Amino acid sequence: MATPRSEPKQRSTDPKQRSTDPKQRSEPKQERARRTRVHILQSAAELFAERGYATVTLQDVAERAEMTKGAVYFHYTNKEALAVAVVQEHYARWPEILKGAEGNHEEPFDTLTAVLDTVTRAFATDIVVQAGARLQIERALIDAELPEPYVGWEDYLTRLITEARDAGQLRAGVEPRAAARVLVSAFFGMQHISDVLSRRKDLTERHEELRSVLLDGLRG
Repeated sequence: MATPRSEPKQRSTDPKQRSTDPKQRSEPKQERARRTRVHILQSAAELFAERGYATVTLQDVAERAEMTKGAVYFHYTNKEALAVAVVQEHYARWPEILKGAEGNHEEPFDTLTAVLDTVTRAFATDIVVQAGARLQIERALIDAELPEPYVGWEDYLTRLITEARDAGQLRAGVEPRAAARVLVSAFFGMQHISDVLSRRKDLTERHEELRSVLLDGLRG
């Protein structure tokens, strides 16, 4: 439907075009900058997830974001800075995801199962999660310091498995830290293989196999 001539023009969604909407022009600069950075980061994450770190350039990111290279450079001075930002955002998303996964389960082992189910869905659907995982695998190519991978997951799963042990739900003789290390290795290997072989199309199937073999084997 055409906009009546008496109404102000709608602000263009093209980041390269300046707004003619007075309300939009009055938006705080910090908020506009934040939204622009999020848009750039999302575009970079898509490319890193699709192609990996080595072949992506700032120009590629600018084209995906429909911005000029100079605009991208203003917010992220090089590709390394973009990679670090994507990995940091990857980790920043987990607390909220895991909070929802833990929920109010009656049994600790059910919480452990729900967490792994939820993490699998995040890897299947969240492009920033996918990109962050791939960049961690390719960390040797990135001339920047990235957060240390996997250790936090081992600590987190150790806590959940310990709670299951204390509730009498863990198989006798299973040490929680060892079980957590095995789960982390199996899970991240699973999602990486699924990415390489099927672009994660079979991730749910592989996760069901992991649950059947590993989780059922841990349950007391």
